[in-house]
Amino acid sequence: MREEGSVVRLPAGVEPPFQVYVNGVLQEEGRDYEVRDGAIAFGRVLAQEGKVSWWRWLIGAFGIGTYRDHDAVDVRYTLPDGRPMVAENLPVDRPAG
Repeated sequence: MREEGSVVRLPAGVEPPFQVYVNGVLQEEGRDYEVRDGAIAFGRVLAQEGKVSWWRWLIGAFGIGTYRDHDAVDVRYTLPDGRPMVAENLPVDRPAG
């Protein structure tokens, strides 16, 4: 897999096996991502909107919408006691370099 792309840190307590979804679409390990050092490494750049600036908030208050790309990354896993869990909308980082 290419080095460029995005990285999502796995939350504490997430152990394999788990499922990864981007925008609700199940991803396949080895094809769409790799697991490295407690993180999910994607071979593509994922976008996240981040904090809304004051001017976007202001025009939104008047009913004028602005949209940016936002890829939601969710991880579905099971705790050791058998309880199913979902970590939703995890923060996306880009690797250095």
